[in-house]
Amino acid sequence: MNTTEKAQELQALRDRYVPKGHPNATPFFVESAKGALLRDVTGREFIDFVGGIGVLNVGHCNPKVVAAVKDQAGRYLHTCSMVTLYEPYLQLAKRVSEAAPGDFEKKALFVNSGSEAVENAVKIARCHTGRAGVVAMKNAFHGRTLLTMSMTSKVKPYKFGFGPMASEVYQFPYYPYCYRCPLGLTYPKCGAACAEKLREFFIGTAAAEQIACIVAEPVQGEGGFVVPPVEFFTRLRALCDEFGIVFVADEIQSGFGRTAKMFAMEHYGVAPDLMTVAKSMGGGLPLAGVVGKAEIMDSVAPGGIGGTYGGNPLACRAGLAVFDAFDQDNLLVKAERLGNAVKRRFAAFKKTYALVGDERGLGAMRAIEFVSDRAEKTPCPEAAKGVAKYCQDNGLLVLSCGNFGNCIRVLMPLVITADQLKRGLDIMEDGIREVTKNLGK
Repeated sequence: MNTTEKAQELQALRDRYVPKGHPNATPFFVESAKGALLRDVTGREFIDFVGGIGVLNVGHCNPKVVAAVKDQAGRYLHTCSMVTLYEPYLQLAKRVSEAAPGDFEKKALFVNSGSEAVENAVKIARCHTGRAGVVAMKNAFHGRTLLTMSMTSKVKPYKFGFGPMASEVYQFPYYPYCYRCPLGLTYPKCGAACAEKLREFFIGTAAAEQIACIVAEPVQGEGGFVVPPVEFFTRLRALCDEFGIVFVADEIQSGFGRTAKMFAMEHYGVAPDLMTVAKSMGGGLPLAGVVGKAEIMDSVAPGGIGGTYGGNPLACRAGLAVFDAFDQDNLLVKAERLGNAVKRRFAAFKKTYALVGDERGLGAMRAIEFVSDRAEKTPCPEAAKGVAKYCQDNGLLVLSCGNFGNCIRVLMPLVITADQLKRGLDIMEDGIREVTKNLGK
């Protein structure tokens, strides 16, 4: 069987046995991957600017992660941490707790996915406060389970046809989307005064006394890599303290070096009460968690949180190896350099091509937003779709995002080489140039 026949066979299997509701952004089938490169079953090589949607900050098949998993696989694969606990879980809980922002005692719980982490953070906050209400942000994405789907903003494809939604979930307008400020304000002159709109929200939408937690992404992920002003989180933190509300930072996509800090909240100088982590914590293995103030984490009675596979030994060993990689391989320094290089190139795209209305991000978590009219800021999802398709056809993997589907985000592994980065950005620019010509812009 030649490689083309192999790809056709896999496509037939996919069509026959995998449901349509589980889509694929690309038509390729991976054969191997290393660092920031991916090879499909036909032998085509791709530069990876997706990183498993932010899962591979330390790179595909990071040697430290692979070695740790191989070693653990020969010891024990599973005991259930709720039955017989093991050292990798405890050591990882220690390292995550020590790395998380905040000068207070912390504890950590491990689960399997980001959605599970958010669900558990809400459960813990509700138990601690004795309140039911949850406030999430417009344009946010928190998962696909019932509660996290209810917290997620975008209806299609995440919520359409899946109702009714979970109760006691409220969405606060995401005013600090400065490029599209719904209040017509200008930062920094406004000082992120939009956070004070929460007081009106507590009057007209949900009383503060019934709110257990406010959950916010330090950088909105699916919403378009939107970075709020520093003052927004300072004010939000103060409002949570004033009303006795637990502040939960969803660091599932922004954590583990993506923004050139271990956690994005460090950029704001604000310590959340609870923080959800996942994606790159496991270096490619399914691993997620909640870390936060010990007294809040201890609010739940024994048996109230946990799960059969949560904190699996293989995943925990991988998580420890991820921390080793950051400590020993200067990955935060690399993330800062990478972010600066991408920012410079994206700024040049904005200057050169009228389709690029905005470029933004934090560290190496960056995006460009396409518009058909800069003055009106008219979203242009056709441009994002066209650029993504051009990139895929020419050996670069990228994904779109944003509430309007008009942004291209980059989440390349932090170990990407300078040559791979340049080649990838060159392909992206070629794509923007081609789409600009096709759309007559």
